[in-house]
Amino acid sequence: MKKMTNLLAATALTAASVAPALAEKWDMPMAYSASNFHSATGAEFAKCVTTGTGGEIEIVTHPSGSLFKGADIKRAIQTGQAPIGERLLSGHQNENALFGFDSIPFLATSFDDSAKLWEAAKPSIENLLAEQNLTLLYAVPWPPQGLYFKDEVNSVADMEGIKFRSYNNATSRLAELTGMLPVTIEAAEISQAFATGVADAMVSSGSTGYDRKVWESLDYFYEVDAWLPRNYVMVNSDVWSGVSDANKNVIKACADLAEYAGNWRAKEYTGFTLQGLRDGGMTVGPASDQMVGELKEIGVTMTNEWLEAAGDEGKAIVDAFNSSQ
Repeated sequence: MKKMTNLLAATALTAASVAPALAEKWDMPMAYSASNFHSATGAEFAKCVTTGTGGEIEIVTHPSGSLFKGADIKRAIQTGQAPIGERLLSGHQNENALFGFDSIPFLATSFDDSAKLWEAAKPSIENLLAEQNLTLLYAVPWPPQGLYFKDEVNSVADMEGIKFRSYNNATSRLAELTGMLPVTIEAAEISQAFATGVADAMVSSGSTGYDRKVWESLDYFYEVDAWLPRNYVMVNSDVWSGVSDANKNVIKACADLAEYAGNWRAKEYTGFTLQGLRDGGMTVGPASDQMVGELKEIGVTMTNEWLEAAGDEGKAIVDAFNSSQ
């Protein structure tokens, strides 16, 4: 990873050719902890831009929802309260079903499939964001999503009545279809929520559980590889239009490198964090055949519901993805 960091810095230095005429400070809100790989990638991106523009644009990251809570980040950037930021794409599914393309259960369950699905969906997402005064810079997937529980679970029937942390429409619907009780909890609040019994389960990556040391409250992680949601970095389009062509080129180059580095980290972090959960005392392993079968049946229901909500454009995304297989 040191080589990757050096490459980011070298690219920035190559791009920098003049001293800053007028420095701008861009505060960049992020929802996840500074130690999370998304936040680390964002911090390197910020440094790359700051160095590459010769200080004309200084990006300062604010992790852990410290500037704006996760659910408020996109709106803050749309309205100009912050020029740039990072958010979970599927966190906007209540605005438009297309934002939830990456949370269709068991459609894309590997990094390769996630990349193909993103290629199919990216033009639609870019257009949708543009309509909302937002410009996409880069996007990075999370590791495959698994199920965390306080107690052992071997079937959907065992999930009845469990308080389940939700973070988007798909996770809330999953809770409903399994008989669990959805509770909306931002990433920054996970540790406290589990410690105080506000929630006893969630679907998330090994990365989130590791960062939040959930083994202090939960005991089981089941590898079901349900989906790989994406975080994305966006900039206010009015702000973007005021950036010089030279600095736009720097930012795009830094974004491309950040996306590459983020994807690399996501893959490397998967095994590392699952081992970290084990080292913390959790039981980590595949879910039972019965539970997987029942979850896949629920996945069919959720897929059909998403396709109905997303309409022809959603169907085109899924068709394009399937044809790439």
